[in-house]
Amino acid sequence: MYHNGRGYHWREETRVSVIEEVKSILADVLQLGERAVGLTADSNLLGAMPEFDSMAVISIITALEDRYEFMVADDEIDAAVFETVGALAEFVQLKVAQQ
Repeated sequence: MYHNGRGYHWREETRVSVIEEVKSILADVLQLGERAVGLTADSNLLGAMPEFDSMAVISIITALEDRYEFMVADDEIDAAVFETVGALAEFVQLKVAQQ
């Protein structure tokens, strides 16, 4: 992360590695198998994957908390966070930056 005078921004390589880690967590938690290969930052999650139900959301949050060592409060979770892989990765980046 760096500051450009207007705010903090993630270096592209950091953003890409977080997206890859989020994709890996999604693949493991949702047991996507070969379908995980097709995930991109623009891949829709909520409403687009039958495996992505309320229990999966809890499992994904727990996996992210364990991996990145942050805590997610109930009021931080809304549908926008789980709209796409990229949105979830952005949420992770913000949580890490708050530590």
